Amino acid sequence: MKLFFQSLAVLLFAISSFVVHAEGAIALPKVKLTTSHGDIVIELNADKAPNTVANFISYVESGFYTDTIFHRVIIDFMIQGGGFDKEFTKKEVNEPIRNEANNGLDNTKGSVAMARTGDPHSATAQFFINTVDNDFLNFRGENDAAWGYAVFGQVIEGHEVVEDIRALSTSNRGHHQNVPADNVVILSASILK
Repeated sequence: MKLFFQSLAVLLFAISSFVVHAEGAIALPKVKLTTSHGDIVIELNADKAPNTVANFISYVESGFYTDTIFHRVIIDFMIQGGGFDKEFTKKEVNEPIRNEANNGLDNTKGSVAMARTGDPHSATAQFFINTVDNDFLNFRGENDAAWGYAVFGQVIEGHEVVEDIRALSTSNRGHHQNVPADNVVILSASILK
């Protein structure tokens, strides 16, 4: 009987460990971007980029990304959005966040990173999806040029949508280059439960 209870205890421990592990595996938040070209689901890595993920989620929850556009599309580089509305008016943003590019996540195909200016700590709402491996965007050191771009997520569904968007024809619009000829609209962004 003692052996039975020991075996049962081991089995229950193993099951509970599996459940905890399984829950941990699905605990990463996910965001669905519903676009005029289809849905893109992004898994956010809150473990490696906690402040960046919190920032992105705050914009999602506030409805900020609704009716914004992918305003910069370069086929063998990335697609960038989250800063302009359909009329190409720049949206008001929150304060910039500290760059978390030193988190060990790389700018590989399908990864999602924060866009920024030349100041490494200037990211606000704009993000981009890498359409190829962009090693030159990775963290190399804590000085201006070497900081890189903070990856905080990965496309897990909608790869074909990203491929469709990256292949669109582009032109110049004002002083902006690589703007899709027809708007690619983010109709909504929502947290998946």
